Amino acid sequence: MKRILLVISIMLLASHVLCDDYTRKREEMVDKHILSRGITDTKTLEAMLTVPRHLFVPEGLRDEAYADYPLPIGYGQTISQPYVVALMTSSLELDGNERALEIGTGSGYQAAVLAEIVDSVYTIEIVPELAQKAEERLKELGYANVTVKNADGYFGWEEYQPFDVIMITAAVDHIPPPLMKQLKDGGQLILPLGNPLYYQTITLVEKRGDELFTKHVGDVRFVPMTGYAEEVEEIEDAEEVEEIEEGEEPVDQDQDNLDKLGKENILLAGIFCGCLIVLVIVVWKVTKKDHAT
Repeated sequence: MKRILLVISIMLLASHVLCDDYTRKREEMVDKHILSRGITDTKTLEAMLTVPRHLFVPEGLRDEAYADYPLPIGYGQTISQPYVVALMTSSLELDGNERALEIGTGSGYQAAVLAEIVDSVYTIEIVPELAQKAEERLKELGYANVTVKNADGYFGWEEYQPFDVIMITAAVDHIPPPLMKQLKDGGQLILPLGNPLYYQTITLVEKRGDELFTKHVGDVRFVPMTGYAEEVEEIEDAEEVEEIEEGEEPVDQDQDNLDKLGKENILLAGIFCGCLIVLVIVVWKVTKKDHAT
C-alpha cells in the first residue's frame, strides 16, 4: 500500500512540475514572441497565457508547441505560429461581447483563444476528423462557449448570423460573398488574402453599409482554403483561358518581329543577287567588246 501511495505521490509531483514547465513556456512565448514584437492588447495577451497550446498539437510535438512557427496537425493542415494567432486576434480589437465565426477550426487553438475573450465562438472545419478532434478537445478543456461544425466554411453559418467578427484561418484569393452577407453592419472580417500558393496579406475588412474598408496588417503564408473556394479559383482560371480563346489570338511580339526581319532579309538578298547578276552581265559585255576591238 505504501508503495502505491508513493507512486501516486511521484506521479502527482511530476504532473505539477510538468504543468509549471508549460506555464513557463507560455510566459516565455508571450514575452519573447508576442509582447516584444509590439502586440500589447491585454485581452489577447491574457488569452495566450491561458490557453494550453501544447494540448492542441500532436503529442510528439508538444516540446515545440510554444516555439514561434507553425506545426503540422495532420491532413495537410497546421496550427498557426503564436505570433500570427496573436496578431490576427489583437487586430480585431475585441471588447468581449462579440459573437465570432471562425473558418478553419484546425486543432481548435485559435477558437480557444477567441473563446477566452468573446461571448461565443462558432467555428467550421471542412476535414471531418479534425472537426471531431477539435470538438472533443474543446469540450474537455471546458470551452462551453465554442460550437464546432463540420462543413465548408465558404458558406458560413446562416443559423447564427449576423456575426460581429469573422476570422478566416486559411489562404483565399477573394473574400467569400456569403461571409460578407453574414457579417453585421459595423462588423469586421480578418483573413490571409492573396494567392494560396504563395504569400498572403493579413487583411482586416470593416463593413459599413454597402461599403468595405480594408487595412493591411502583415504578410503571412497560410495553407489554402479548400472546398468551394478551390472550385471558384478553377472557374476563374478557366474563364480567363476561354476569354483568350474567344478573342483575338495573342500576338507574340518577339516572334512577329522575327518574322518581319526574316522577310526583310529575303528581300535584301533578292535585290543583292539581282544587282550581282546585272554587274556580271555588264562586265561580260565590256570584256567581249574589248576583245572584238
